[in-house]
Amino acid sequence: MATHQGALRIIATGRYVPDLVVTNDDLSHIVDTSDDWITSRTGISERRVAFLEATSDLASKAAEAAIRQGNFDKTQIDLIIVATFTPDLRSPSVASLVQMKLGLNHLNIIAFDINAACTGFVYALNIADKMLNSGAYHYALVIGAEVISKVTDYTDRNTCVLFGDGAGAMILCHDPQKVAYFNVASRGDGDQILYVDDTVHMDGQKVFQFAAKVFSETIQELLRMGRIIIETIKKIIPHQANLRIIQHAAKTLDVPMDRFFINIQKYGNTSAASIPIAFAELAENDELMSGDQVIFVGFGAGLTWGSCLLTL
Repeated sequence: MATHQGALRIIATGRYVPDLVVTNDDLSHIVDTSDDWITSRTGISERRVAFLEATSDLASKAAEAAIRQGNFDKTQIDLIIVATFTPDLRSPSVASLVQMKLGLNHLNIIAFDINAACTGFVYALNIADKMLNSGAYHYALVIGAEVISKVTDYTDRNTCVLFGDGAGAMILCHDPQKVAYFNVASRGDGDQILYVDDTVHMDGQKVFQFAAKVFSETIQELLRMGRIIIETIKKIIPHQANLRIIQHAAKTLDVPMDRFFINIQKYGNTSAASIPIAFAELAENDELMSGDQVIFVGFGAGLTWGSCLLTL
């Protein structure tokens, strides 16, 4: 488990989800399931599905939303990192396609993807922090984007009800006044409790046990490192995998549920996109102020997990 101190300022944030809404009732016509069965076990009511859009389209639209929100000069971006396990192609990277779609091909930009599944956005923030801290880069565009529908088996009721498509983006820079803490880790999944070949495969019970354990542990380690008490944290923005996992963590950490930001009911599990989508939505609600501290926490295939604490 790697724990680091950093310094990141969030300049802007944005999100994009496809227009097509697939409800639990819609899925009940495809597989043996029901709205009550899905909602009671996951907290999910509906999800978005990309029909004619690729991952790079979603990522670019989320980036454009962040650029607009921050009234930011996009030509200042010199680093693009996209967290995804559902790229358009094996190569080139989604990040390179985003550079093109944003009209930045004429600039000297480093662009690449990372795959840490549902922890991908936390990993990407950690990488961006280190690269910005080096002084070689000045403004990073970090995106979590997924089109999980293209690797979803719609005959498997245990997995097809969980996932949705979407993207979230942040523009960041190094700022010594904005202390950040990172706690990230990985363990090889020899038992294949969660993996993707042509489609997603998951042992739901074992994934729950793994996630419920690391969710609280990574936050506790993060707080110990920063010598911070959890009562000072404005919001915890978790990976939106399953409402029961979040409820279990709230009980373990002795934190009321209203301190967690939850939007899983609308979007389902969007993997690397879930945290930035949630944060962008929270920011849109004007619930955050300068100086507030927030925690992002993710967990997923790899097995990977991690958290970060950012000061707004």
